Amino acid sequence: MRLVIVTDAWFPQVNGVVRSLKRVVDILTEGGDEVTVIAPERFSTLPMPTYPDIRLSVTTKTRVGRMIEAARPDCIHIATEGPLGFLARRHCLKTGQRFTTSYHTKFPEYVRARAPVPLGALYGMMRWFHNAAAGCMVATPSLEAELTERGFRNLMRWSRGVDSHLFHPRAGADLGLPRPVFLNVGRVAVEKNLAAFTSLDLPGSKVVVGDGPALADLKARHPDVHFLGAMEGEELAHAYAAADVFVFPSLTDTFGNVLLEALASGLPVAAYPVTGPSDVIVEPEIGVLSQDLRAAALQCLDLSGEAARAYATRFSWDASVQEFRENLVKAQGPDCQLAA
Repeated sequence: MRLVIVTDAWFPQVNGVVRSLKRVVDILTEGGDEVTVIAPERFSTLPMPTYPDIRLSVTTKTRVGRMIEAARPDCIHIATEGPLGFLARRHCLKTGQRFTTSYHTKFPEYVRARAPVPLGALYGMMRWFHNAAAGCMVATPSLEAELTERGFRNLMRWSRGVDSHLFHPRAGADLGLPRPVFLNVGRVAVEKNLAAFTSLDLPGSKVVVGDGPALADLKARHPDVHFLGAMEGEELAHAYAAADVFVFPSLTDTFGNVLLEALASGLPVAAYPVTGPSDVIVEPEIGVLSQDLRAAALQCLDLSGEAARAYATRFSWDASVQEFRENLVKAQGPDCQLAA
């Protein structure tokens, strides 16, 4: 197939959305599909208020539309509700082209964490955006149920995968810190609720891997926490393997790719019982979900790294991308001639 993916989240951003989309592009391309990515790197950009590392594209519906038409797509997927996503949506509706979307982040909660905007109004905008699509892909059953209750339609399941060859237990891995090591990996931003982790009274060491606009503030408020900055590849995989427990304090993630990376590395997960963790941490041997995050983290010290690893290997990127591709074909309707 010829596929166009429109996304406001792309490199040099480092987050779960970008990494998931990059996997989709790589695997579909390797399988013979032709994928065109329309992303901020192709336009002039401005820094997003409160988060300057994220660049917002400055362009027009006409230019985005011409890019889409130049690719002669069989399928169009709009991955984000940003400037490019809105322009692509307008083009598709004007030209009568079917398209899919994906609900990657709890955007209303992200905005609400920064400004006093009513959640109802924000969800109304999101419902308007996604309900125009032939299908809106969601990662978990709990998110599907939540959005259905809020009036979202045409929801399709799209789970995620993990690179279990990169992320795996590594004998002797060490960060040179007192153990046990409690680790968090991800974007250091207000919506990630990191203070719920960094403020915990835990033995050993608390470690945060990642970068973001809240980093300086958290460093100043929690000098006992080890902030190691952004990591990728082997360096990141070593950091996972050198820890003992993964602590995930977010209340707003729709899945949490880092949960699978931690589990694949042999780390039990401590998290709140909310959307995302409640769909991933479904076996008592691999993690603890509790409103008492400290107690959950301490209980994880008694859990099996082998069980965590075994569970994570059930999630492959090949299966995830196949599910994504099947959703694209299904969204085109019963007369679609593409091979599923």
